[in-house]
This record gives sequence, C-alpha cells and structure tokens, in this order.
Amino acid sequence: MTAFRPVTDSLSVSPQITVDDLSRAAAEGFVLVINNRPDDEEPGQPSSAQIEAAAKAAGLAYAHIPVRGGPTLDQVEAVRRAVEAAQGPVLAFCRSGTRSIVTWALGQAASGASDRDTLVRQGAAAGYDLSGVLGA
Repeated sequence: MTAFRPVTDSLSVSPQITVDDLSRAAAEGFVLVINNRPDDEEPGQPSSAQIEAAAKAAGLAYAHIPVRGGPTLDQVEAVRRAVEAAQGPVLAFCRSGTRSIVTWALGQAASGASDRDTLVRQGAAAGYDLSGVLGA
C-alpha cells in the first residue's frame, strides 16, 4: 500500500501509486489525481493511460503533468491551476513524491498563496526538504 502524505487539507503527495491505490484514494475523499511522472521513466511502472483508466473507474478526475528534473514554469502553473480548481482534496504523485511537492510548492510561492517558511514546514511534515528549492 502506497503512503499518501498529507501536505495541506487540499493536497497530499505520494511516491509511485499502483492501479489498486486509486479505489483507496477515492474512498479517502480525493477527487483528483495528478501524475507528475513521465511514462517509461522506469521499467515496470504503470503507464499514464493505466493510471487514468483506473482513476476514472474509481470516480476520480485525472491530470498528467509529467516533470523531468526540475519543473518548468508551465508545469508549475498547470499544477497550481489543477489543485486550485479541484472540488476537493488532490493526490499528486511521481517516483518518490519529491517532484510533486516541489512543483506544487513553487506554484504556491510564485502566486503568493503561501510563504517560504510555511511551505518548508509543510514539506518537512510530509517528509520532504523544500528549503533548498525555495531559496532563502
């Protein structure tokens, strides 16, 4: 079972999820799944199409915003808009969860929705160090 790591009331992040995790995500109240992982990044990972089909079967909305390395401004904005538009909690995932939380946090900082210290604390509570990514 993959760990869903709460960051805020509206966002949790996770390492790679399985198709079976999607019914649990729906049962836990998530309404949108954001996949920040490119297809074929690692042998054996479920494809975006597989995750999307399982998400939709579980009644979840789905967005594929693949990030390789550091996120681009377009990716940061796409995640920010998706989370903002969701009508409930969002689960974002990648290989380890790091790209997902970094992409989200950069959007929060750029939009002024949250300050650096708050984002660093939220990241730490979820098991991620955002201090280097968000600058001083």
